[in-house]
Amino acid sequence: MVSGTLFSQGSSETHLVSQKSDINVEAISADVDSIIRTGISKKAFPGAQVLVAHRGNIIFHKAYGFHTYDSIQPVGLNDLYDLASVTKIAGPLPALMKLYEEGKIDLDKPFSHYWKPWRRSKEKKNITLREILAHQAGLKPYVVFLNQVLKDGKLNTRYIRTEPNSRFQKQAFDELYVRNSFINQIYKGINKSEVSPDKKYRYSGLAFLIFPELISQISGNSYEYYLRKHFYLPLNAAGLLFNPKTKAWENPIVPTEIDSLYRKSLVRAWVHDENASLMGGVSGNAGLFGSARDLLNLMQFYMNYGQFNGERILKESTLREFTSVQYPDNNNRRGLGFDKPLLNNHELELADAYPAPEVSPQSFG
Repeated sequence: MVSGTLFSQGSSETHLVSQKSDINVEAISADVDSIIRTGISKKAFPGAQVLVAHRGNIIFHKAYGFHTYDSIQPVGLNDLYDLASVTKIAGPLPALMKLYEEGKIDLDKPFSHYWKPWRRSKEKKNITLREILAHQAGLKPYVVFLNQVLKDGKLNTRYIRTEPNSRFQKQAFDELYVRNSFINQIYKGINKSEVSPDKKYRYSGLAFLIFPELISQISGNSYEYYLRKHFYLPLNAAGLLFNPKTKAWENPIVPTEIDSLYRKSLVRAWVHDENASLMGGVSGNAGLFGSARDLLNLMQFYMNYGQFNGERILKESTLREFTSVQYPDNNNRRGLGFDKPLLNNHELELADAYPAPEVSPQSFG
């Protein structure tokens, strides 16, 4: 056991907490230190942060390295990260769960009942929301909408401008503004995208680009407002937000990359994902930023099957439904929006398992 301490060591910070846990925190620390420091030395990443909680208590929270390879800004415990694809289960998914349990959406009705353009598509009109969330719908994995914006390696001024005006108000980056109507190009591309005739597991993030608009239409609130009101504020996770650069958030924000193709600069406090960027930074596939502690609260809420700090936010039955394997007979491990271990995971060697043989079949992420 380790008594509650907070200390610095080099460029790292560590927070170790003991809550009568039988977990060997020192062993965890040694293993994590070895993995992360190896990654930093191999230049897989310049810095990282690791948080481990057990039974609702933080037992390990440590920051390593720096924001960038110039080793100027150390990683801190409250830094914000671009949560990338974790946005899918941290953004649209809780909203869809709430709308589902309120009877405003039906998992087994054709999605075209809610998203009307699909009614005109022979391939899409009968696809259900359950199939979409379990990646069983045969949708195309991804569409690179940046290809419409770049012309001979340069930004097409038809869609991108360096100064805002009444027709270019969606800010994508410093001095980059997307045409207001470009989002309709994205919807049109998704609506016209191909569908595989085979009903089997095929991962696709396309519908997550649609979900924010769908949630707004059904709820009558903006996607961002709906999430903050019903989830982020009740979960004491106000640091979960979109477009932190435009909100003057005080926490340091870790950059994602030097973009040599589109923004031609270090990407910090703007979403890394190009599709989300072209939607003005607010999307369901990516775009959410947050600290490890904010994310912990959301994940603890999920692990408590809809409850947080004694308050029930979603029904337990809703979380049970969404975190259960949906199509095991099709060799599809997925829940509804959530990833799950391989169906025969416990029988596999470590090299073949996902994520590890010891992980419970009830786990999700």
